[in-house]
Amino acid sequence: MVVAAILLGGMSTVAAAAEGPSAGDFILRARIIDVIPDEGGTITPIGGKANAENRIVPELDLTYFVTDQVAFEIIAALTNHDVVAEGTSLGDVPLGDAWVLPPTLTIQWHPRVSGTVHPYVGAGVNYTHIFSADPAGGAVTALSFGDSFGPAVQAGLDIDMDGPWVINLDVKKVWLNTKVRVNNGAILGNVDLDP
Repeated sequence: MVVAAILLGGMSTVAAAAEGPSAGDFILRARIIDVIPDEGGTITPIGGKANAENRIVPELDLTYFVTDQVAFEIIAALTNHDVVAEGTSLGDVPLGDAWVLPPTLTIQWHPRVSGTVHPYVGAGVNYTHIFSADPAGGAVTALSFGDSFGPAVQAGLDIDMDGPWVINLDVKKVWLNTKVRVNNGAILGNVDLDP
């Protein structure tokens, strides 16, 4: 499994009790995430595989506690990735770059534990919109990506600080498959990015 998000710091809208947040509480976090694609798939007719670069970007998430142990989390982030077709019959071919908007909704289980460390696990769905593709130029004159819908899982923990502040560590895995069209379909790819 590949790390999709690592949170370096966070902010809670509620003062955490010794057992953690309760039903009706919200947590708003500001994160720094490292998006690490785990590429796979096929490119026809030239072969090879797509490689999308890693990106470190800011991210916001909002968590709402339905009960003391069950919460929903929605994340919002925006990344720009350069994509290269590697190991093709033409060698390594820079394809261009595109913006990725991957809203992800998870339902989380927060076991009630005493102390300052509050772990959780979650699972849910991701919808990724890929837009503003910019072809690399040269032999690549047109580039487009299809959107993706797939599952997501996560595990993490909140560490209470003074007042309403928490530090949060979070790992997510998203299954993301996109159709890539280069030069209006002269080259086609079925690419798993799976960050």
